[in-house]
Amino acid sequence: MSLTIKSHFAYPTYLSFTTKPSRFTGYNTKIRPNSIYHFNPLKLTYYQPKKMQAPVQYSPAPVIKSSLIEPDGGALVDLVVPEGERGAKTIEAESLPKVRLTKIDVEWVHVISEGWANPLKGFMREDEYLQSLHFNSLRLKDGSIVNMSLPIVLAIDDETKERIGSSSHVGLAGPDGDLIAILRSIEIYKHNKEERIARTWGTTAPGLPYVEEVIIPAGNCLIGGDLEVLKPVKYNDGLDHYRLSPKQLRKEFDRRNADAVFAFQLRNPVHNGHALLMNDTRRRLLEMGFKNPILLLHPLGGFTKADDVPLDVRMEQHSKVLEDGVLDPETTIVAIFPSPMHYAGPTEVQWHAKARINAGANFYIVGRDPAGMGHPTEKRDLYDPDHGKKVLSMAPGLEKLNILPFRVAAYDMVAKKMAFFDPSRAKDFLFISGTKMRTYARTGENPPDGFMCPGGWEVLVKYYESLQAEEATQQPAAVSS
Repeated sequence: MSLTIKSHFAYPTYLSFTTKPSRFTGYNTKIRPNSIYHFNPLKLTYYQPKKMQAPVQYSPAPVIKSSLIEPDGGALVDLVVPEGERGAKTIEAESLPKVRLTKIDVEWVHVISEGWANPLKGFMREDEYLQSLHFNSLRLKDGSIVNMSLPIVLAIDDETKERIGSSSHVGLAGPDGDLIAILRSIEIYKHNKEERIARTWGTTAPGLPYVEEVIIPAGNCLIGGDLEVLKPVKYNDGLDHYRLSPKQLRKEFDRRNADAVFAFQLRNPVHNGHALLMNDTRRRLLEMGFKNPILLLHPLGGFTKADDVPLDVRMEQHSKVLEDGVLDPETTIVAIFPSPMHYAGPTEVQWHAKARINAGANFYIVGRDPAGMGHPTEKRDLYDPDHGKKVLSMAPGLEKLNILPFRVAAYDMVAKKMAFFDPSRAKDFLFISGTKMRTYARTGENPPDGFMCPGGWEVLVKYYESLQAEEATQQPAAVSS
């Protein structure tokens, strides 16, 4: 028996599932005429509507793993220097001209070094930067294309450029001066900030968080080269055990005998609407024939804007969600994605999806306005809320990733729980945005019963109470000064 679901993309897209021992069968569209899966032990079927040719079935050899999806560009890069070579490399780094990194630069070193941006091996040189900026992708030496929608670059000022002089290599030092890496075979080129901002965000309006924090204060040159990281990046914040690399995640998926991995990216606390769609996704995958789909709950752990809930609070809240049984710990892996957040909407969501390919996820859940934000100067969304999922369905280099658009969840005031929105009784549903949720917690007002597990909500309330206490102690000091 076959079930066909028409998705809500701009182009006619059909997903064909069967109830026989098979899994996801692929897309049949003008955009994706080829198989999404190339090597999984599944029967792949292209469904085509009536008046078109009959379905075509393929039967790959029944061999499982070791990974469900290949990393972009082949083997994962590992740019951390082997332990036995670190002493000599550190001495060499000390002899080189130095580039001082910001906290966010270090986050990018972490991202590159572990293979999240595979096959990138360092900060982008100019040809890679231009391809990323203008094409959202990189063409490899073999002619293949991988997605790379965000430029991953390192800015330097004129004084640092002069200090580097004719040196081919530089040492990279962290904010505290400790040597972190060597950047080899460097190339220095112009940092056209306005062009970078306009092409990445689609606007140059003031108030874009990453732009204000990173790009505007940055130098007028970019420096690219190959990274050699002197030791694994650690933050010593009590959360490093959550920071699993793509290699570690793939190993964990294999240990759990996962036959599908579906990733959910978030930068907010988990409410029961999130849990509903994650649990519903697992149910759908089981119905498609998978035996052990594993959820990768993958909160973003790099730079976020000031009014977002901090990472340590979010991780504690996520822990309570598992403790309260809202998500099943046996089929869920919670880990931190170390990337900084751009809030660049459809451009950035491609990066989020691409990085999860490298981590071993073969399904990616996408919802309304992924990686978006409100317009910084106008009372509207910066991006069309549906464009993120549409772009992911067409993005170059993401063809092998299965995109799962999810239905909208809202609070059902009749059933008194989070449920999928039913337009036929729209008046029965209450939409609680992230902003509204934070307002509830900040003011001490409880959300409707069933919106979030009690343990998770308590974490948020305590966080906002601590903020208010901190603000209260600072106000008298400000008056007296």
